Amino acid sequence: MDTKIASHILLHKMDVKKSLFDNLQNFFGFDNFKGDQESIITNILEGNNTFVIMPTGGGKSICYQLPALMSEGTAIVISPLIALMKNQVDQLRAFGGNDSIAHFLNSSLNKSEITQVKSDLLSGQTKLLYVAPESLAKQDNIEFLNLIKISFVAVDEAHCISEWGHDFRPEYRKIKQVIAGLGNNIPIIALTATATPKVQQDIMKNLGMTEATLFKSSFNRPNLFYEIRPKRDITKEIIKYIKSNPGKSGIIYCLSRKKVEEVAEALNLNGISALPYHAGLDPKVRAETQDKFLMEDAEVIVATIAFGMGIDKPDVRFVIHHDVPKSMEGYYQETGRAGRDGGEGVCIAFYAQKDVDKLAKFMKDKPVSEREIGTQILKEVIDYAESGVCRRKQILHYFGENFNETGCNCMCDNCKKPKKQFDAESQLSTVLKFIEKSGEKFDDAHLLNVFLGLETAQTIAYEHSKIPEFGIGKEEGELMWKSIIRQAVLNNYLFKDIDNYGLLKLTKQGRDFIINPYSLKFILNEPIENGADDDDDDVKQGTGALDTHLLSLLKELRKKIAKQKSVPPFVVFQDPSLEEMCTHYPITTEELRQISGVGSGKAMKFGTPFIELIKKYVEDNDIERPIDLIIKTQANKSQMKVSIIQNIDRQIGLEDIADSKGITYEEILKEVESIVNSGTKLNLNYFIDEVIDDDRQDEVFDYFRAAESDSIDEALNELGETDYTREEIQLMRIKFMSELGN
Repeated sequence: MDTKIASHILLHKMDVKKSLFDNLQNFFGFDNFKGDQESIITNILEGNNTFVIMPTGGGKSICYQLPALMSEGTAIVISPLIALMKNQVDQLRAFGGNDSIAHFLNSSLNKSEITQVKSDLLSGQTKLLYVAPESLAKQDNIEFLNLIKISFVAVDEAHCISEWGHDFRPEYRKIKQVIAGLGNNIPIIALTATATPKVQQDIMKNLGMTEATLFKSSFNRPNLFYEIRPKRDITKEIIKYIKSNPGKSGIIYCLSRKKVEEVAEALNLNGISALPYHAGLDPKVRAETQDKFLMEDAEVIVATIAFGMGIDKPDVRFVIHHDVPKSMEGYYQETGRAGRDGGEGVCIAFYAQKDVDKLAKFMKDKPVSEREIGTQILKEVIDYAESGVCRRKQILHYFGENFNETGCNCMCDNCKKPKKQFDAESQLSTVLKFIEKSGEKFDDAHLLNVFLGLETAQTIAYEHSKIPEFGIGKEEGELMWKSIIRQAVLNNYLFKDIDNYGLLKLTKQGRDFIINPYSLKFILNEPIENGADDDDDDVKQGTGALDTHLLSLLKELRKKIAKQKSVPPFVVFQDPSLEEMCTHYPITTEELRQISGVGSGKAMKFGTPFIELIKKYVEDNDIERPIDLIIKTQANKSQMKVSIIQNIDRQIGLEDIADSKGITYEEILKEVESIVNSGTKLNLNYFIDEVIDDDRQDEVFDYFRAAESDSIDEALNELGETDYTREEIQLMRIKFMSELGN
């Protein structure tokens, strides 16, 4: 090559490099690029198609924003998140001090605003235009974009183009066709924070950029702590966590809009500034909510996981999944919103089999192919949650990256509390040999059925119930075999063929192990405790250490008040209510109302002397009250309770109320009793008079007036099981408590 030409090229490259750093510093205020940013930007400026896989917080936005500012024309940025568009445009305008430097074009704009956007674009002042894929595909927008010079097209959240991605959008499939209509050889940059190898192939194929330069950063976020908890007393757990971390911003993800509203309301009732955020809210409300979160006017955002948040906030300190995530991609992206500034980021997900069942139920009505994909994606989440292996290792393996768990530095619950290990050589050999012998035609569920000796339609059809391996693992049990198969995949002895129903295939390492086995240890999974149903109306309170001395004082007080009122002690407060007072130490009427079985009525009628006694006891004994465990809930807590009270006021029969609510007679009695025990007076005479005659009513009433306990079993024993049914005694106990206690 001619020396002068070579020198000119070198000088040109140096000038570009200097320009890159100058622009980075002048516009964004950064002194250095992160990771592959410089190489990515240079590749775009050279007009090459570029594919960027970079975790949330890695600095993807600058990869297209900086070259857009340096290029002639306008860069089109395709994004599915209206909220994110607004956020990024606001940031760019703040950096540049110029409102026309960046615009967005979507359904949130009115006609005059759209006219202003187009005017700025035609004048050449706008360097970045953010559009939703739906807006991009509109014919009038395509015609307009043909009037301006386009520097390149950036496809953000590119995983949306793949059916195997966690947030597939059909509109993304049209992008390739639209770009082709905007002109020849327009460079494309595709960006995503979450893409498995399968999704990566889909993205490049569907955008027609198979020759693109690939820049793939590590998916590891070393500052994030991952934890799975059983779903039990979840409202209390969340409130307790937030209150123990005051002043920290966080996001809570829920599966449904209804749950988003409920959780946000519960947090606000307990003194935590929280706002709901979901697709059912007005766009203006969503924008205001986002601004309040960014401006720290709200501590916590509660959002649906189905609707992308697009919150570009660097100091989110915790991300909580109230419900099981739908996919590992979604989980990774959502947890990735924590600690984007490199600081603390805690990621807690609550796990319950009921959530898994709900998600599986949602998929039943979907087309077969979509259902099969969804089932495999969900199964990865289940395996992750139930596994005792390093969380980080599992996440990174899912995205095709190997990781040694010793590098986790106790930044996940499993590494913080190492699990039991076992010698896995024999069982691993059994698994690998069976897969080889059976022609690599089965998934992990079938393998488990074979080793555990379970006769299913598949094991019978393939005559696997007749082979030596059938039932070989009964003694070790399901957890051990799940541990073997899961870790055989994680440690690259096997791989899952996701294109082919998740069938397990041998790797070279797996085939080598069959020939030359060696000693190795795997981690034994531990069962996750069964979580309670989070749809219960009553928030269950924690049971700390019971203060038996206070309990005896409260019982003496209850006995004294009962004598004054001429009622049995249990009418004042039942034993479970007193016991809860001895763990939470309520010292105000508001706090007493939150104790189960108290409510507003009883708190007003009997509460004052109890509050005074507890307050003096706390002061005299210098007790630190666990007030964070007293979860405030709305009065009546449930629409069902309100509806039951209204129906009883209208004198509708209890069987009819039960039928209308889709519950049993026994369940309606339980609901009514809960209402009465919390201090609400109900008149059930219209119903009781029809089913129990006056003499028998008087007999039961007299029994409870003299009884030391409100036990139905004791009442039946005393009054005679042949003369009364359990439901009749329960009805009379409700009447007794309502008339004397409320």
